[in-house]
Amino acid sequence: MAKILTLTLNPALDLTVRVAHLQPGDVNRSQAMLTHAAGKGVNVAQVLADLGHTLTVSGFLGEDNQHAFNALFARRGFVDAFIRVPGETRSNIKLAEDDGRVTDINGPGPQVSEAAQQALLDTLDLIAASHDAVVVAGSLPRGVSPQWLYELLLRLKTMGLKVILDTSGEALKHGLNAGPWLIKPNTEELSDALGADISSLASQVAAATRLHAQGVEHVVISQGAEGVNWFSHGPTWHALPPKVSVASTVGAGDSLLAGMLHGLLSGHSPEQTLRTATAIAAMAVTQIGFGISDRAQLATLERGVRVHPLTEEQEASS
Repeated sequence: MAKILTLTLNPALDLTVRVAHLQPGDVNRSQAMLTHAAGKGVNVAQVLADLGHTLTVSGFLGEDNQHAFNALFARRGFVDAFIRVPGETRSNIKLAEDDGRVTDINGPGPQVSEAAQQALLDTLDLIAASHDAVVVAGSLPRGVSPQWLYELLLRLKTMGLKVILDTSGEALKHGLNAGPWLIKPNTEELSDALGADISSLASQVAAATRLHAQGVEHVVISQGAEGVNWFSHGPTWHALPPKVSVASTVGAGDSLLAGMLHGLLSGHSPEQTLRTATAIAAMAVTQIGFGISDRAQLATLERGVRVHPLTEEQEASS
């Protein structure tokens, strides 16, 4: 198995509140309330650990409320390379309804100083090159600019690392210019980053061709219940997930990314890689929390995933 580094620059304590149906402006009774140490890179790390990989986790962590993260890292056996910064790691509130709709209220995160940013770079200079791949995932905290992220990605690439990027907004716009090895936006995020609508297959093909020319080897576009399109230098693949009962969509994209990276680093066929990754994402929406909780359920979901290559005729007619 691989040794993987995940960078979560703006982690979060996720407070997930289950309600039957959210009534804005009224008193709502919760069915359950759960708190998780989270953030996109941390979520990805948990799934990869369940798949057998060795994980180092890093980024910026508020020193005033780090206990849940410390406990998670110890329980999971992660190597902890986070830089502690003054203040609190942000809290994100997830209001999850019975029909699967989730309302997010995300905090801003701590202010990260230039000294802390340099400390992270110094740490990465010492540890990053010993890993097979690095996942840079999530939003940017206050004080960290999209330009700094771009330079970070280039720095990691010069170490010979496979760089995986999963972010949005200005961070994605700048990050694409660094030519990461793999990206996993949804259609809305990539449309925003490229300044063009990519909802059609033909427009996705054109966007992927452009990104390949910039050095992005794998373009994975998630489309929720409509499935996943994967553009590499070979055939274009599409996967359609099985229908499941949705508890929460939080972490589905992170699970998909972890599954894709697992398959690619393990030498699995494109079809098997996408099938397993899509099944892991489908499992994620059936639960609150992160990771692969039931191997038998995962195997059942894999059998329900429909995977096929997209032909040139389909691409031209879309």
